[in-house]
Order: sequence, then C-alpha cells, then structure tokens
Amino acid sequence: MSTYQFLSNEWLAEASTIRAEFFGKGATIDQSIRMNLIVITVPFGEGTLHAHADTSTGELVIDISHIDPVDLTVTIEYEIAKAILVEGNPQAGLQAFMQGKIKVEGDIAKLLALQSMTPDPVAAEIGARIQAMTD
Repeated sequence: MSTYQFLSNEWLAEASTIRAEFFGKGATIDQSIRMNLIVITVPFGEGTLHAHADTSTGELVIDISHIDPVDLTVTIEYEIAKAILVEGNPQAGLQAFMQGKIKVEGDIAKLLALQSMTPDPVAAEIGARIQAMTD
C-alpha cells in the first residue's frame, strides 16, 4: 500500500476511497453533530485546511470545505490533528485542549458526547487502514 502525507490531496483522495468502501456498513451514529474543522500549521499548500464532519444522517461524513449551519468549529494544529485522527491518541487531544492549543467555538457538549461513543469494529477497520496509508 502506498503512503501519503497526512491531509495532502493524495491522502484525502485515498481516505475518501476507504470511507466509501465502508459506507453503510458500520453502526449508526446516534450523536448528531455538524462540525467545521480548521487545521492550521499544515506543512504544505496555503498552511490552513478547512474541513467538516457531519453525523446528522447517522453516518460519519467527512469532507473538505465548511458547512452551514454548524454546532461548533474546532481549530487545531496539524500535528495534534494527526495524533488524534491518525494515531488514535486521545491523550494528545486532551493535553492540547488543556494547554489551549485546540480552540472550540460553539456547543462543546456535542464534541464531548462523541468522545464517549463506543468504537464500532467497522470504524476501527477504517482507522487502521487510514493509519497504514499515512506517513
């Protein structure tokens, strides 16, 4: 399997292919959240990436660009996003949040509710595949 730099165009395309392969096969997500994400200090391109995550349909939809309306917006540094989203290191996220390195605007309770969800095996498989393709 080829590896790609986290959040590069190639990485985004491959991650999208993996998510599409598993679409509809995982457990329904009961927590509805519409979240915009701003990743800063990206080491390529314009240095900032705008994305979103939406679970309002019961499936996790992640894509580039912002959506409206949203429940919250999270601004996070590239390395912290990589640690949380690729390496599966929630402690990195908690530590960064406590240090003020993650900014949340909006309904933080919705974000916290997502953290309490039990991971489903399909989500774990998607995570493993995405981790394996990331350099």
